[in-house]
Amino acid sequence: MRIQGGRRDPRGLLLLLRRGDGNSPQEQGLRSPAQNQLGWKSPLRSSSPTSMLQEGRTRDTVNLPSIQRAMQAVGYHLKDQGLNLLINNAGISSHATLCSLDSQEMLNVFATNVVGPLQVVKEFLPLLEQAAKGAGKEGVSCSRAAVINISSKLGSIGLCLRVPEAPMYPYRASKAAQNMVTRCLAAELQDKGILCVAIHPGWVKTDMGTEEAPLTVEHSVRGILTVLASLSQDTSGAFLDWEGNSLPW
Repeated sequence: MRIQGGRRDPRGLLLLLRRGDGNSPQEQGLRSPAQNQLGWKSPLRSSSPTSMLQEGRTRDTVNLPSIQRAMQAVGYHLKDQGLNLLINNAGISSHATLCSLDSQEMLNVFATNVVGPLQVVKEFLPLLEQAAKGAGKEGVSCSRAAVINISSKLGSIGLCLRVPEAPMYPYRASKAAQNMVTRCLAAELQDKGILCVAIHPGWVKTDMGTEEAPLTVEHSVRGILTVLASLSQDTSGAFLDWEGNSLPW
């Protein structure tokens, strides 16, 4: 996978998924020309000196030992290069209304959508710091070190009354909380040279988005890659969509 427009492609990328074995139509559609697999992976190009890391299934981002094992495996494959780009795409949805809401469902959604990504960043921080220090440049960008949290405009408080969706209390509240996590990470990690951004991928044809969604996975991903190449100090901590437009918190 190549980030177009960047001065230097990241040496390592890690994309975290909620579930899947890489064989669904959506996952197949995200394979790069170099045949990188979705899931846990390190190199972005077949010419990379680093061997591709493949797991039979994606890791459980709520299970701390699973995250720690993944960090160790990625660190082994990356050697001393560090991890340039971490994309937290793990998430579960819920259409619970006030009448149907169950407290355990609320907690489960928050565990996956908020606590999980934060735990992942915490455990992978040493690899991100390693990449940032070894980049030999100032400022922040995806070619140095970055955390991209895949969010949703359904978590926007500013857009809440203008987005015609069911209340979806667990999902919408969890994405609003995840956005705050992204802002906090951006503030804390800026001095370490690590960029943090929240991105709304659009309404995409996936198992979560359903076939009613207007965007294909390929369209969304191409847009996100273009956005990633443009990120800088000025956009760290921002909430953007797949086309680079700023979204209200």
